[in-house]
Amino acid sequence: MKDNIKTLSKVAVITLVMGLVGCGGDNGSETYTDKNAVDTTIPSNDWRIIWQDEFDGSEIDSAKWTHEVDCSGGGNQERQCYTENPENSFLSDGNLNIVVLPNNDPDLSQPYTSARLNSKMKGDWAYGRFEVRVKLPAGQGSFPAAWMMPTDDTYGGWPHSGEIDIVESVNLKVASEEGNLESHVYGTLHYGRSKNGESSQHTGAPYLLPNDANPADDFHTYAIEWQEGEIRWYVDDYLYQTQRKSEVKYNYKGEASGLHHKGWYTNNYDVVTGKQIDSWTTAPFDQRFFMILNFAVGGNWAEASNNTGVDASAFADGNTMLIDYVRVYQCDVAPMTGEGCATTRAGYNEEATEERPDGALIKGAAPTPPPPPLDPNLPAPPLVIFQDEIHTGWDAWDCCGDSTPTIEIDDPEYGEVVEFMINGETVVGFTTRPGHGVVDGAPFNASNMVATGTVEFDLKMTASPGDTAWMFKIESDEGDTKVEIPLSTSVEGHVAPVLNTWQHYTFNIADLVGAGLDPTQIDVLMIFPAWGSGNGALFRVDNLVISKPDGDSSPTASIVIFDETNRADWLAWDCCAGSTPAVEVDDAEHNNVIEFGINGDTVMGFSTRAGHGAIEGVPFDASSIVAAGTLSFDLKMTASPGDTIWMFKIESNEAETEVEIPLSTSIEGHAAPELGVWQTYTFNIVDLVDLGLDPSAIDVLMIFPAWGTGTGAVYRVDNVVIGDPESSTPPPAEGGQELVIFTNFTNPDWPAWDCCAGSTPAIVTDENATYGSVIEFSIGATDTVMGFMGRDQGSIFDASSIEMTGVVEFDFKLTASPGDVVWNFKIESNGGTQNGATGQDLELELSASNEGHTAPELGVWQHYSFNIADLVAAGVDPTGIDVIMIFPAWGAGNGATYRVDNVYIR
Repeated sequence: MKDNIKTLSKVAVITLVMGLVGCGGDNGSETYTDKNAVDTTIPSNDWRIIWQDEFDGSEIDSAKWTHEVDCSGGGNQERQCYTENPENSFLSDGNLNIVVLPNNDPDLSQPYTSARLNSKMKGDWAYGRFEVRVKLPAGQGSFPAAWMMPTDDTYGGWPHSGEIDIVESVNLKVASEEGNLESHVYGTLHYGRSKNGESSQHTGAPYLLPNDANPADDFHTYAIEWQEGEIRWYVDDYLYQTQRKSEVKYNYKGEASGLHHKGWYTNNYDVVTGKQIDSWTTAPFDQRFFMILNFAVGGNWAEASNNTGVDASAFADGNTMLIDYVRVYQCDVAPMTGEGCATTRAGYNEEATEERPDGALIKGAAPTPPPPPLDPNLPAPPLVIFQDEIHTGWDAWDCCGDSTPTIEIDDPEYGEVVEFMINGETVVGFTTRPGHGVVDGAPFNASNMVATGTVEFDLKMTASPGDTAWMFKIESDEGDTKVEIPLSTSVEGHVAPVLNTWQHYTFNIADLVGAGLDPTQIDVLMIFPAWGSGNGALFRVDNLVISKPDGDSSPTASIVIFDETNRADWLAWDCCAGSTPAVEVDDAEHNNVIEFGINGDTVMGFSTRAGHGAIEGVPFDASSIVAAGTLSFDLKMTASPGDTIWMFKIESNEAETEVEIPLSTSIEGHAAPELGVWQTYTFNIVDLVDLGLDPSAIDVLMIFPAWGTGTGAVYRVDNVVIGDPESSTPPPAEGGQELVIFTNFTNPDWPAWDCCAGSTPAIVTDENATYGSVIEFSIGATDTVMGFMGRDQGSIFDASSIEMTGVVEFDFKLTASPGDVVWNFKIESNGGTQNGATGQDLELELSASNEGHTAPELGVWQHYSFNIADLVAAGVDPTGIDVIMIFPAWGAGNGATYRVDNVYIR
């Protein structure tokens, strides 16, 4: 492939999203050009003319052009009838004249006549360079265009099969109040979904000629170069805009996980599902299109811009659009794709930024691909949108009125609540959409809650709007699917809100999905009196939660990469200098930590990749906690490398995606590590994803001084955790109804423990995603027993309040067998009976559990539970439980390896 490059100068392109049917848009930000350095030579020599009209004859060539005859207003409420009358379109002096005239024919329904010519079935192309040299008309209400439409509606009617606007303008030379003359031209794409017959996705950019030139004063050449997956716009050979197809990124499972580039897409009917579906390919701009030349009057865009309306004096004596020629080129390098002949410049394929102000690439309007449905057996953390405070990434919201919902009104019964007021025609509720002004918003995926999950909230009406229906509405994917139902259809069936009375409302997610909701991208929930009937309503909302019912929700996805022990499956790692990071003992608060030392050019951190030495490493999938999850760690520098930048880097799926940022960008904002001082660093997962990280296969974390500047650095790291800080964490060990000893996280008050052989039980990731992070015990040649120790940390659990109904329970999997041996469970209280202690202990065979498993099965997770009442009856004091052990009988365990998870007393 060969691209012939032109050296061209600065252009600032600002995306314009226009709210107009068909060809058109509204005034946008200005784009200026420094033409002093512009090379306006002809396009690449590999472009070859294959179709042209120089308009040098005496009559319009009917072999190339067809006149459209209609008075429909172009779909934009325009004010012309298109005719084939020679006074509206003719050739003279080598130009095509399209002339708008006042209408004198009573049989025509519009006040003006004009012409619209198309080349359909006479000139139709996919890919190439398309040039129109034209002198555009001026005047309030003028709306000329050179554009392209699909020959065949392959993907459905407009806009599904696309539209390419080469050049448009409205109201040229109309003066603003400041005396500035309108001089913008526009290039635009239309594509995607339609709503109520209108295009909901169209993107483009405005352009201003250099030196304050006006497009109505002279001829200028307007062109596009269209190749497979990319279209570029030019004025007088200056490339001012690039648009591209969307590029989907995939996780390591091959599932769509986001967009590398947000560009165009298409939405079309799927014959298999019978639904309209989105497609992120080269479509719709991969089919044949034909050329259109027309001069419209007024319409939605022109009449709403500049001085508004239509100035009749601008058309009284005729108003002319002059076209010198139309030329179509084929790229002979690759005619089937149009690739290899691009006329480009520096920055043409980059978005405009402060560092690259002349970037020409603009974002499209493609939606993000929906996430794959979550496995209902995987963790399903609830989304608490409001409960005393608003959830990060969600806002209380008034759709269309002028009120601002009041957050954290102190209600005498419920405390902090949200108060909504209806003033005029509006609806109110909660939103996570950036388009509604939400910062760090992200849709919620409830697909693993469908079977048993609910949306619930409490509502109190404090001022009534009168006798009206109250509604609940939930939307997904920017409103692509939505369900609106009366509040009275809730599970509770309240007929209507009662003045000054709190009422609870529940809606089953399964019912909402059955009514048409896509549960994977929930982004708006609304509670309101029926539209137009709510004026004067005042009401409060609290405890808005999307969740599974109690007992059906798994722990939040999380992983402890380092806390006390160096995991074999998430190994502390030196990339390039050959050192071995070591576990060292620090202060009492941190105890065991990992220490890194930089000697030469290298970076360091933690890796779960086998190629880096990790044993049975499994990438961590943080997809379910993107919205609220964080990655955090503690760092202490003990020897400084000097004045340098410290970095954090995270990689996914063997570095297919990666993000590297300064430590100073953490939530805490520490300028730099301080010598001898522990500092906590936290990064939001949603921010890392926005920077390009695929959260589904995280496999490397690095913390290091910038490459080449770190020699001499020594630093320690502790408490490396990826999780959702708003989810529940293990409760304190002393007293209460429940003790969580281990579930994903190590309870620091109850660490895993080797009695007598000196090993350190390790946290590993189990192959079964249901279990995630687990504790692994290994018994070697030295006789020992293993389990969890609260006593040495001074942590004693009082289970007396649950003595009659509680259990001690855990999940267990044998991964290497010591042979035919008895497996035991032991529980101790008040110091046990060893070494003269006067406490209690009880040792039972695992087979005595409620489940009655005869023996552990190799490679199989089994659940074990023991009734606290039975343990007490056998002599255990429930008020002072301080040790739990699970082990093969003493002296018979050599070679055993086993994993334990979900260790509770409750």
